[in-house]
Amino acid sequence: MTAITEIGATAEKIWHYLGKNGPSSVAKVTTGTGVGKNDAQRAIGWLAKEGKLVCELKGRVETLSLK
Repeated sequence: MTAITEIGATAEKIWHYLGKNGPSSVAKVTTGTGVGKNDAQRAIGWLAKEGKLVCELKGRVETLSLK
């Protein structure tokens, strides 16, 4: 599996997690999907670039939700 394929697969996991669980912190997303922090950050970047995520910073907590 190539790096791009892995990032895409992780993005899909995160997309489904947020669709099922609603707005979540990055920590909850990584725990809930079982992906590593670095892989999650790459996938979050992918989804953000595609305009599929809303990223909000509340205090020190970054919350993700689907558009």
